Amino acid sequence: MKTTVEIPDSLFRAAKKHCAERGIPLRELFESGLRQALTQPRQAGRFRLKPFGFQGEGQLVHDWSRIREMIYEGRGGIPE
Repeated sequence: MKTTVEIPDSLFRAAKKHCAERGIPLRELFESGLRQALTQPRQAGRFRLKPFGFQGEGQLVHDWSRIREMIYEGRGGIPE
């Protein structure tokens, strides 16, 4: 089917350059882009971080060397 669409000149030039560099017709780029857009799963909306809080006495260790040891404990060693 033939149709007419309007796209910004800069996008059209970039598409033509892309096709020329890859040796493919512009039609193929449009088809593959449309297929990809139609088959990608739709995003479920904006990500929202759930509210959370802390309980207890807060950070008990204030020595960064010890904190680093605790982070990497059981994971193959301490980074240098």
